[in-house]
Amino acid sequence: MKKVIAFGTFDHFHAGHESYLRQARELGEHLTVIIARDETVERLKGRRPDYSERERRKAVMRSGIAERVVLGQHGDKYAVLLKYKPDVIALGYDQFAFTIRLKKFLIDNGMDAKIVRLEPYKPEVHKTSIIRTQKLAGLEQAV
Repeated sequence: MKKVIAFGTFDHFHAGHESYLRQARELGEHLTVIIARDETVERLKGRRPDYSERERRKAVMRSGIAERVVLGQHGDKYAVLLKYKPDVIALGYDQFAFTIRLKKFLIDNGMDAKIVRLEPYKPEVHKTSIIRTQKLAGLEQAV
């Protein structure tokens, strides 16, 4: 069974997130999604997510795309890779923060998981930062 793992914040779960997860799901038979912890998001993006880690986890679970949806680790973000031992690591088109460290972690731990960068889905419309700005301005999201 080919195991796939995907990471993300998934704040304001939208069609772009769904596309990312569906693409990841197509890469194997079992998809595990790791939801970024609130403090990790704050450190990377300079602000806390609008939805809590538990709310974001529930949103991804409701999509029904992944077999497993878990919160990320405190501390070493890659410890989950040792736990779940994926064959494929699916990264979004805009996920660059950990890529170099991820490759080093795989080499250092003798893991041969393939890293696959997935295609965007209408990034000019379905990017969380755009959706967040629209919600703050009281605008409806275009589809």
